[in-house]
Amino acid sequence: MITPPAILQVLPALVTGGVERGTIEIAEAQIAAGFRAIVASAGGPMVAELERLGVRHVALPLDRKSPLALWRNAARLAALVRAEGVAILHARSRGPAWSALLAARRTGARFVTTYHGTYNEGFPGKRAYNVVMAKGDRVIAISRFIAALIAERHGTPAERIRVIPRGVDPRRFDPALMAPERIAELRAAWDLPEGRPVVLLPGRITRWKGQGVLVEAMAAVPGDAMALLVGNQGGKRGFATELEARIAALGLGGRVRLVGHAEDMAAVLLLADVVVHASTDAEAFGRTVIEAQAMARPVIASDLGGPRETVEEGVTGWRVPPGDAVALAAALTRVLAMPASERAAIGAAARQAVLTHYTTRAMQDATIAVYRELL
Repeated sequence: MITPPAILQVLPALVTGGVERGTIEIAEAQIAAGFRAIVASAGGPMVAELERLGVRHVALPLDRKSPLALWRNAARLAALVRAEGVAILHARSRGPAWSALLAARRTGARFVTTYHGTYNEGFPGKRAYNVVMAKGDRVIAISRFIAALIAERHGTPAERIRVIPRGVDPRRFDPALMAPERIAELRAAWDLPEGRPVVLLPGRITRWKGQGVLVEAMAAVPGDAMALLVGNQGGKRGFATELEARIAALGLGGRVRLVGHAEDMAAVLLLADVVVHASTDAEAFGRTVIEAQAMARPVIASDLGGPRETVEEGVTGWRVPPGDAVALAAALTRVLAMPASERAAIGAAARQAVLTHYTTRAMQDATIAVYRELL
């Protein structure tokens, strides 16, 4: 009996986040395509989800970044590659990628990376650290924006780069499948009166995600629209406290709320009359944008990075200059004044664009095709 090839994905941990979600989605596709799927990480609550899919998880201290830890992890990965007959090592984060690159060179396994971020280069030596993500036999860029960055920053030849956008699972993000009772529960929990317009900004509460820009914009938006800032504040409350103080200073206590983390984002998105992406730094892709579009919500997004590819001006949403509260306020005022039918038409066009270009299945199929190129 011929043993199918094994593919090993490596990342720091499986706690929460887009990289982790993508790892699970690709592991699922590997099994469906007939590969043996293995994931190595330091572990976390998402391991259980992997194992329910029949994916083997190997616990290794891949969340450690010291040179000694990277060297030791390379030896551990090389041993795993040899023991399991791994054909491809797929790295999704820089620290584990250095260990995986060394392991691939020692064993002859092929090496694939997914370049998930813009990777800040503000500190000495950061470019040398980041370059590992451009060293794959194939380098998966999660947007055309990132593909251009890889080519410009690292000189990676175009023949090694594959653009594979992130995807939304239409089994999870489908407005037709959402029970009205669930929306009513959320309205009651957050004390949102029926008929009052809702502006939603989903994202971790951190300065570059632009919550402060939306707070300033809401001060200039007429009417009684409410803005909900939905996202995890993490272990540091400094910026959240700053936001709350600014909300109070602007007299927006009844119109802008920080509501914390929400698990059921599909339901949360359906509460919104308009969803805002206000990041002031370029997003590598911007998964929250396509999640909102998949739920047929009109989106106003910052005009930089990945959303330039997913938000077609006036067709599937609107774009505004990043960090410009005046422009965001004007866009919100205009969109909230539109007849509901016009907003619904924009939302429907956005959902169709997602179903055509940005599904989980499309991302999975394209990634499996990259693996087959190397086998």
